[in-house]
Amino acid sequence: MSIRREVEDLVNAGQFPSEEATEEQVTETQRLLERITRPVSDEEAQALATIFGPDDCFGLSWTLLHLIETAPGAKSASYMVNTGNMWVETLNSRVEFGRELAQEESRRPTSS
Repeated sequence: MSIRREVEDLVNAGQFPSEEATEEQVTETQRLLERITRPVSDEEAQALATIFGPDDCFGLSWTLLHLIETAPGAKSASYMVNTGNMWVETLNSRVEFGRELAQEESRRPTSS
């Protein structure tokens, strides 16, 4: 599957700005982010994981994280790019927690 133009536009804009960026930079990032319709593909999710910035970017990083989690394979994905970034670490932690929860659920006896 190919990456949609609006996802490409956001990825090509580069890393999310920090909260120290100008209002115009943050507004442009928000505009590009809001153009993307949900769900994203697994390929798009991997591309989007590369653009997290150093901080919350006034909540836009959470929006990006939740957008990435709309991908069909999000529950089992591994995000191996930008791994030192706290947002990518958060994504990977959430995936791992989901795996552990599913394993725990599968070990519970069913009630009859």
